Formats: sequence, C-alpha cells, structure tokens
Amino acid sequence: MKRLHALSALAILAIAVLAFVQNRPAAPAQAAQPQRDTSILKLPADAPQRAYLQISAVGEDIIPALEPLHGRVAYDDDRTARISAPIAGRVVGIRVQLGDSVQAGQTLAVLDSPEFAQARADRRKALADLQLKSKAFARAKLLYAGGVIAAKDYEAAEDDLTQTRAEAERSAARFKNLGGDRARDFELHSPIAGIVTERHINTGSEIAVDNTAPLFVVTDPKHLWIDLDIAEQDFEKINLGQNFRVQSDAYPNVTFEASAVFIGKVMDTQTRRATVHCVLHDDSERLKPEMFVRATPLGGNILRPRVPNTALIGEGLKTFLFVERNSGEIQKREVALAYRGHDDSYIESGLRTGERVVTSGALLLNAEMQGD
Repeated sequence: MKRLHALSALAILAIAVLAFVQNRPAAPAQAAQPQRDTSILKLPADAPQRAYLQISAVGEDIIPALEPLHGRVAYDDDRTARISAPIAGRVVGIRVQLGDSVQAGQTLAVLDSPEFAQARADRRKALADLQLKSKAFARAKLLYAGGVIAAKDYEAAEDDLTQTRAEAERSAARFKNLGGDRARDFELHSPIAGIVTERHINTGSEIAVDNTAPLFVVTDPKHLWIDLDIAEQDFEKINLGQNFRVQSDAYPNVTFEASAVFIGKVMDTQTRRATVHCVLHDDSERLKPEMFVRATPLGGNILRPRVPNTALIGEGLKTFLFVERNSGEIQKREVALAYRGHDDSYIESGLRTGERVVTSGALLLNAEMQGD
C-alpha cells in the first residue's frame, strides 16, 4: 500500500515538473550583432599611420590618346632671326648683351670693313658718273637738235647715260643692303624685335663671309616649338591641330599646352619615326630651347577623374583605391579604369571628381585592412 502511495507521489511530481517546463516563459532571444564593414578603416586623429598618408582631392582631365612622347624644345623659326654679317670685317663695337630686348632695325654690332668702304666709294663714283653722263647727254641732245652732231653720236651719249644709270642703281642697292649712309663703319642690325639669346662674337673678332655660324640669335622666347618623334604605328592617333600636354623634369608640377602644326612627310630610316612640330606659348619663359620634355597627345574632349598610379591597388583583375569619406574614415573602393598611363590613370566609374583620395600610402592601408 505504501509502495502504491510512493509511486503515485512520483507520478504527480513528474506531471508537475513537465507542466512547469512547458509553461515557463521563453528566454529572450540574443540580439543580432551588426556585421562590421570590412571596407572601411577608421583612423583616429593621432593614429601613427596618418604620418605616411597623403590625401588629395581628385581633379579631372582629358583622356590621353597615347603615352607621353619624348621631345625637344626648339626655337620657333617663324619668330627667330639668326643674324650673320654679309661682308667681312673686324668687330670694333658690340651694342647689345645676352638677354637684352631689341627692336627691329636696332644696331647689334659695328664692323670695320674694307668691303663696306669700297661699297661707299662705288656708290659715290656711280653718282658722280651719272651726273657727268647726264650733262653729256643733255648737251648731245641739244647739238643733235641743232644738226651739229650725227645721230650716232647722240645715240652713243644716250647709251652711256643708260649704262651709267644702271650702275648707279646697282651700287645704290648694294650700299643700301649694307646699311646705307647711317655710319662710317658697317652696322649689323636686327631684322626683328625680340630677345638676344645667343652671341658668338667679341670685340676684335675677325668676321669672314663664309662663316656659317650666326653672330647673334634674336627670338621671341615666349613662342617655341616642340619637336616630337612618333612611331609609325601611332600615326592614326596624331592629327594637325591636336592638343598636347607638355611636362618637363625641371618643373614637375607645371603643365604647358601645345598644338601640332606639322607632321613629317617622311620616315627616318634608322629610327622608323617621323617628326611632329608643335607650337607652344609660354608667358613664364620657363622652357628653354634644347630642353627635353614629355608631350602627351590628348584624345578629344572626354573628361574623367585623374589619379596618380600610386593611389591604385590591384587585386587580381580588380582595381581599388582608398577614399576619405569623413575625417578619420577611409573606404576601400573598387573602380573601373578608362585609361591607365605610366604615371596617372583615368577612372571610368567608382569615383567622382572632387572626392578625396589617398595618393600616397595606399599599400600601407591595404596591409592594415588585410591584417584585421
């Protein structure tokens, strides 16, 4: 009987426990943890990584047609005079120095020239002969009209006058080309206005007529030519009037603008390249003849954001860069390239002009993210 009561008590206890378990309130579910955005890196203001970063706003530019071409700065021959002496002589005076600004017709140097003295003497003799022959012809004309002399004597006087007049004109033209009666000695003048950029004579120098080197070079230093060599496979990408972006190692942060005015009609048999002449206007006068430059031909008017290649990170077939969204918050972002050059690249999508991009230190940030 007691055993029956014990079993009944156990059954009642089991039923009570089961009822408690079934009816107890459920434990509150654990709140879902937000997933961390692994493309964003937060750097406090005092983060040591900041010392290795350079962040700049993105500008836009025209997409190039080719990689930069190597070229050489040259005088603009349309605005340059290479001045030599037309006669032999000895330099007795120099009137200008390197860097001087001169006007057209201004005296550059003075030469003591026997040839110039001879030209002056020839001119004076021709004028004297012309005066004498003119009087002789006038007298012969008067005598012929009076029947004193024969027709052949009149014609001879007329012929002498014609020859003398021709000689006078020749000597006058020669003397005028040498400067006329401006001075006792021969004066070498500049035919154009500009700056004296070269001088190859000194006082006492003996000048020969067959001297091929110019004595002075006068030019407008603001107008220059850029001579470029272009390979034959790139001919179709270069056209007359095409714009070029010109850069020099002397001024790495300065860009000059040029345009093509002539494309060579023949190929160099050794280099298999042709020459392209571009004109360039440089008000700053920074570029000098014979400097080496890089000229990038532009492909039209298509503008895209331009970033230095140091800002790009390649991972397989994808390209990334780091964009500063807020102060201390940097996002790793995938972009598509429109053009990748030697130094800079142009972004087709994934970046807007004006956004701030890490241009130096991108590899450091990429390693920091991968370490997380």
